[in-house]
Amino acid sequence: MNRDEWLIDRVAYLKRLKARTEHQQLLVLLAEKPDRSAADNQLLAALVRLEQANDRAAQARVAAAKLIQSSKRQSQRAERKARAHRLIQQGVLFDLADLAHRSRGELLGLLLAAAKTDDPQRWAHWKEAGDALLAEKGDAVKG
Repeated sequence: MNRDEWLIDRVAYLKRLKARTEHQQLLVLLAEKPDRSAADNQLLAALVRLEQANDRAAQARVAAAKLIQSSKRQSQRAERKARAHRLIQQGVLFDLADLAHRSRGELLGLLLAAAKTDDPQRWAHWKEAGDALLAEKGDAVKG
C-alpha cells in the first residue's frame, strides 16, 4: 500500500473514532485541505510519520500481549499435564498395593495416619517394602 492509499484509509479510520488526539485531528484537517502550502505538506508528512509510528507501536503492543497470553496458556497446559501425570502415577501405586478396591475415605484415612507418623524407622521400612515391589513389577510407575 502506498503512502496516499495509507493516508486515505487512515483518515477514514480516524474519522470513525469517537475521540482523536490533537495530532490526529490536525492530520485529518491537513489531509482534507485542498490547497496545502509547502509548510502544510511538511507538517502533514511529519504527522503521517507520527501516526505510522503510533500504529506500529499499537500493533507491537497487540503482538506482545498475544505472545504473553500464549506463553501463559502453554505454561498452564504444561502444569495441568504435569499434575495429571503425577496423579496417574500415584493411582498406579494404589493399584500396585492392591488398594484399588478400598473407598476414598479408607485410603485418605490410611494416608492421614501415615502422614502423622514421625518414626523414621517405620518410614524406612515402608520405603524398603515399596522399593522391593517396584523392582519386582519392573518399576511400573516410572515415567
